[in-house]
Amino acid sequence: MIQAMTALRQTLLLLASALLLAAPTQARHKNFKVSVYVRAYEVEKMKDTEWLESSWKTISSQLDVDKIYLETHRDMLLVDDAILEKAKSFFLKQGLEVAGGITYTISEPNDFETFSYSNPEDRAWVKKVAEHTARHFDEFLLDDFFFTSSKKDVEIEAKGNRTWTEYRLALMNEAGRNLVVAPAKAVNPKVQVIIKYPNWYDHFQGLGFNLEDGPKIFDGVWTGTETRDPSGAQHLQNYLSYNVMRYFENISGGRNGGGWVDSGGITMSMDRYAEQLFLTAIAKGRDVMLFAYNQLLDVRLNPMYRGRWQGTGTSWDYDAMTAPFQRGKETVTPTTMARIADVVLRQADELVGQLGNPVGIHSYKVFHATGEEFLQNYLGMIGLPMDMYPSFPQGRKTVLLTRQAATDPDLTAKIDRQLRAGGDVFITTGLLQAVPEKIAPICELRASDLKALVNDFGRYGKTEKDILIPQVQYLTNDSWEVISAGRPLTGGVSGWPILHRATYSNGTLYVLTIPDDYGNLYDYPAPVLNEIRRTMSKDLDLYLEGPSKVSIFLYDNNTVIVENFNDEPVDIKLVGKASLTKLTDLETGETVAAEKEDARFVWRREPSSKASMTLKPHSYRAFRYE
Repeated sequence: MIQAMTALRQTLLLLASALLLAAPTQARHKNFKVSVYVRAYEVEKMKDTEWLESSWKTISSQLDVDKIYLETHRDMLLVDDAILEKAKSFFLKQGLEVAGGITYTISEPNDFETFSYSNPEDRAWVKKVAEHTARHFDEFLLDDFFFTSSKKDVEIEAKGNRTWTEYRLALMNEAGRNLVVAPAKAVNPKVQVIIKYPNWYDHFQGLGFNLEDGPKIFDGVWTGTETRDPSGAQHLQNYLSYNVMRYFENISGGRNGGGWVDSGGITMSMDRYAEQLFLTAIAKGRDVMLFAYNQLLDVRLNPMYRGRWQGTGTSWDYDAMTAPFQRGKETVTPTTMARIADVVLRQADELVGQLGNPVGIHSYKVFHATGEEFLQNYLGMIGLPMDMYPSFPQGRKTVLLTRQAATDPDLTAKIDRQLRAGGDVFITTGLLQAVPEKIAPICELRASDLKALVNDFGRYGKTEKDILIPQVQYLTNDSWEVISAGRPLTGGVSGWPILHRATYSNGTLYVLTIPDDYGNLYDYPAPVLNEIRRTMSKDLDLYLEGPSKVSIFLYDNNTVIVENFNDEPVDIKLVGKASLTKLTDLETGETVAAEKEDARFVWRREPSSKASMTLKPHSYRAFRYE
């Protein structure tokens, strides 16, 4: 009898344990998941139970986590079965979803040394890692480095007469199918293999990331939304954290799993880190990934992260974040960046549920195209909401074409159709320089290698900086300057188009002049930016008036967010149709009245209504408009 009871008790305990591991997790956030990525180095350390438990307590006491990714490989470190299962079991018992991860690097410190996918030994190792990971997880994600920069002899021979781009695109397609996805699914037919693409999307093709085929090879994609210091080597403008999320959503057919942020940029201020998380969330990311476990442990809170604008009522309050807080019955004193992430994402979670689907100005980006790289992020920073697509947009009033549309063999016909249908087409000077012959059937324009230095925009204002721009040349009375600039323009001897227009059939072709240094777009006077925004916003309910480094995010349910990335407060206006009456703050309930424009002073356009406000430094406001 006693033995029978003991056996029954053991059976019930085993059943309870199995149910615990299999039980669905309780979501800690309402509108997206919050995940943490653990590098192989830290997974390896989890063989030490004391370290595993204490490190998790440090993080989980300051941050609510829904899901964790346990990396199996990085820099030739392959975590063994027992450690993976121990870590996996631990986090399942904490109520988290658990997935795997792989970083296919030989040595990150050696310029992110990648594998040679034409080398039989490297190929065998890559396949082994995929199989090993699939044995432990029903989902795993490839970190940034599933590309190749190798130019070893074996690669040079395999490349033959192809360009490096042609060779690597084909090579990594084959490697994805035959070395990662197929072997993983042979081991575990249920496994979902996700590729995470980094933030340098305009240069992918040169190293084998294939945005055209990759989303079809893999079960889903993820997005690197780290923008860190915009002045760094990658020129990652703040707006990219939003823009790249939308682009990968568009190219993946709605299978963009989420965005991925690291601690880079936090030394500029806590707000720079917060902005990356916030933009990832308001881009309607399904998941926000925090890279990485070690940073959440080791990046300690520091007064140097407190921006000089703190204490003025900005969107994220460093002092409140770092103060002791109640978690259940326990008082927790924050110690690491984990606390910052938690507060920012909690705040974003409350807001995101009120937002519809993002909308913006459609920009056509041909797969694998080069030229004017990352320009849309600079345009986003001057208040033009971007929405990039790999196909020419249909049914839009406005289409934006940069140099990356130049390789489309049918570009002229597509522009013709858009204009005949009564829409507008905006082309950049970069596109005009690249393919003047494709623009000539619409309007005979030129943008040669000749340059002009400008600082005076006439009635639109002046700038303290001299700005170097390409000279747009045109036939007098065949097309017209909308905004001009010179040095000086008023009382000067020459002027050059900043915004130029040419009528064609039922539509208008515009040329937008892009300075040689894209950052000089931020130096354009506010009235110049206002006119560009107004002209380009025919598909949108609202546009922005104000200085640069202020972005607008629009949604299809009459909601809008405006965010100031400047270190100083700015005065802005949200401009809509004359029927616009008010804005209601989604977080505070405060209303902002819209004032109707006097129709007597409106020339060649419909009257509008404008709602005025001040945005604090590194702060946003979110509204419903009616």
